[in-house]
Amino acid sequence: MGKVRRMKLGSQGLEVSAQGLGCAGMSGFYGPPKPDEEMIKLIHHAINSGVTFLDTSDVYGPHINEILLGKALKGGMREKVQLATKFGIVTSDGEEMVVCGDPAYVRASCEASLKRLDVDYIDLYYQHRIDTRVPIETTMGELKKLVEEGKIKYIGLSEGSTSILSASIIRRAHAIHPITAVQMEWSLWTRDVEEEIVPTCRELGIGIVAFTPLGRGFFSSGPKIAETLPAPLLRTGYKYQYYQTKFQPENLEHTKNMYDRVNEIAARKGCTTAQVALAWLHRKGSDVCPLPGTTKVENFDQNIGALLVELTAEEMAELDSIA
Repeated sequence: MGKVRRMKLGSQGLEVSAQGLGCAGMSGFYGPPKPDEEMIKLIHHAINSGVTFLDTSDVYGPHINEILLGKALKGGMREKVQLATKFGIVTSDGEEMVVCGDPAYVRASCEASLKRLDVDYIDLYYQHRIDTRVPIETTMGELKKLVEEGKIKYIGLSEGSTSILSASIIRRAHAIHPITAVQMEWSLWTRDVEEEIVPTCRELGIGIVAFTPLGRGFFSSGPKIAETLPAPLLRTGYKYQYYQTKFQPENLEHTKNMYDRVNEIAARKGCTTAQVALAWLHRKGSDVCPLPGTTKVENFDQNIGALLVELTAEEMAELDSIA
């Protein structure tokens, strides 16, 4: 694989690798934590491969993922990366999520993240989830102060629900201080952001970071992923809501058909289904940065291989039609 290309994320000056690395799974967000030594090797491998846009959050672990990143970025590695972390989810046990956007909480969270990461500043600081009880202007006002103090360089918003993250919220936040990036769930399997959120970001010059670009592992594992989840159809926790919908009996045939058709395109192109899913996002625009996560070097290498997969207009139309 050649050098990973660079991209401008948003219009405020941040430059990142064209694909990022989601680090949540390294510290137990989707299963037991992995050994620090192995994960640090993976992070170093990513950086040396040209993937320098690293994504974490104070809720991953909780806290231990930031500590892991702090360890990995010793010895001159910090200067090579663009480090993104998040605040706003107070508790998250897989069943329930409590969010907070109070100014005092914003500041305390930033200070704590700086300490855990052992860095002087955070490149991109996201509000992880929108607190509907606190006006977005209030939260953004505190973030603006943190930028002015040099503790963070750029501000982002992150939200998994388009019923909460609206064009109006983005515009109101952007009016207080320019938003550099919005992190949203976008993949062949989840496309509701295309209606309002993506066009609004493009109008305002805001970069797009696509989390779970492989459909929460669906496009890397296929329908068999349902067998590895803890009774996904019976769970009510927010982490499992997507599986609950996609694997309901009335949707199961469509879900399997979607995977099969993507797999057919992958076979024709001599690549993997996961690479097609990532390449589809790359082809959606030069302002889109997919953020796949992994805990394995071989999966990481496969993911960055997606940057070499070129989809034709006809293949894009075919993929667009199957979601």
